[in-house]
Amino acid sequence: MELKIFETSEQLDVYAAELFTKLINEKPNAVLGLATGSTPIGIYEKMVESYHQKKVSFKGVTTYNLDEYVGLTPDNDQSYAYYMNKHLFSRVDIPSGQAHLPNGMAEDPEAECKRYDAMLNERPADIQLLGLGHNGHIGFNEPDDKLTAGTHVVKLKEETREANARFFASIDEVPREAVTMGVGSILKANTILLVVRGSDKARIVKEALTGPITTQVPASLLQTHPRLIVLVDREAGRFLE
Repeated sequence: MELKIFETSEQLDVYAAELFTKLINEKPNAVLGLATGSTPIGIYEKMVESYHQKKVSFKGVTTYNLDEYVGLTPDNDQSYAYYMNKHLFSRVDIPSGQAHLPNGMAEDPEAECKRYDAMLNERPADIQLLGLGHNGHIGFNEPDDKLTAGTHVVKLKEETREANARFFASIDEVPREAVTMGVGSILKANTILLVVRGSDKARIVKEALTGPITTQVPASLLQTHPRLIVLVDREAGRFLE
């Protein structure tokens, strides 16, 4: 595991974005595993800046997002498809057919999960970006007695819905289910980039990275990955030094 602690979020964003742009410049057809939420916004902003400065092109890149809410259309401003278009896809030169998310509106969710897994198995991510939930979830793989390896539909725990309620008018509008890559799919990435910010994540990031490997803390399974890069700000990393 490679751990880097940054004094500011700005420094973290610059470093993470440079990892992506360096990879793309070395491998123009790179496969990127992407995440949503508040954590990656600054990273995507720096990637867009690099594109506008002509330091990188996304024309040959393929992307796969971790997850999508069930029941939200891509034009819903709380869907992850909308988020990705807003923060990255519409601002760089990636062809629309090369940017993939699970379809949360699929009539047959099981078939959609198999379709997504087939694409992931054909071209695993060169680098997979992850955030970390307060309960240790990655993607929407929630703490449980067992975890599903492949893409699947998951019922969101109330603590996860409450954490995401800030993005909605009320918690009643937060979807109860999501389609998510499984931990097995995530672990197939060549490199995993875990980004964590804020003092409220300090205890769970320490538990995930230094505690026992358990499905009750899904992120703890990242300890088994041969190339895990962890970027944290000073507050999130205060128990790691």
